[in-house]
Amino acid sequence: MSLLSGSSWLMASSPKVLHFNSNTTNFTNPSTFILLGIPGLEAAHVWISIPFCTMYAIAILGNFTILFIVKRETSLHEPMYYFLCMLAITDLVLSTSTLPKMLTIFWFNSREINFSACLTQLYFIHCFSVMESGIFVAMALDRYVAICDPLRHSTILTNPVVAKIGLAVVLRGGMLVLPYPFLARQWPYCRTNIIPHTYCEHIAVVKLACADIRISSYYGLFVAFLVTGLDVFFIAVSYIQILRAIFCLPTKDTRLKTFGTCSSHLCTILIFYIPSLFSFLMHRFGHNLALHFHILIANVYLLVPPMLNPIIYGVRTKQIRNRLLQLFTHRGT
Repeated sequence: MSLLSGSSWLMASSPKVLHFNSNTTNFTNPSTFILLGIPGLEAAHVWISIPFCTMYAIAILGNFTILFIVKRETSLHEPMYYFLCMLAITDLVLSTSTLPKMLTIFWFNSREINFSACLTQLYFIHCFSVMESGIFVAMALDRYVAICDPLRHSTILTNPVVAKIGLAVVLRGGMLVLPYPFLARQWPYCRTNIIPHTYCEHIAVVKLACADIRISSYYGLFVAFLVTGLDVFFIAVSYIQILRAIFCLPTKDTRLKTFGTCSSHLCTILIFYIPSLFSFLMHRFGHNLALHFHILIANVYLLVPPMLNPIIYGVRTKQIRNRLLQLFTHRGT
């Protein structure tokens, strides 16, 4: 949802959202916006907050555990685990950008958010979504080199190279999303300050402006399709080469063992991109679906990957699993 802001553009154009925009007032450039939470499900906000809060707690605990284990275990100081740490940090920022404010809406009905704070939240959500997609490309590159050219893996993906890849991922996300808040800040807002959402999503915010926002809309679509299209393309090319190399291995056991080293990465990719595709198709063809269903899917997209990523790597990665067992066994003893 955040990455595929084109789907949000379609959502913001729906009659259900325009219903909120029709309440015109005389104010201009409000100092605060009002986040409605999940329209139509206000009575269930407290109950909805329980699974959301649980997912957030698991995401915080799981990702900090990954960071702690990789830092403490010197045998894990390899490119694959450096990228995993980048993914954990991205997930922590992504979930923390939305959940605390969302919970204040659900628990205390605190719906106001400062205009600058709203733009900051908007920037962090979209920026770190783009970064996460870039990290998956970097991890695909690591798996490609490890399987297709294993003897040169340590010489190709050295620590300086990994640091440069990480810097490139951060700069790409930061620079591509930087126009979002700057464009949003320049529009005059004279319709309403009510956002029918749980967080400040890019197009949901600029749709409130009483100006021609086609620049914001088209740029959001450009970034979404550019990032998603290029990243999915590079990941697909990497895995085509990986599968070719795997099928050339002599025995079935060797092929399965080698493919197993990619299983965690493949699972996290599917968890990240499938909800994006589902959300896009839902907003493109599911115009008869209730608005609260769209909002719930948008929240699940931001909450489920940060929660599941550390669990998948903790269960599927032998080194991390063994280190976890050692920690618990030592404490138990």
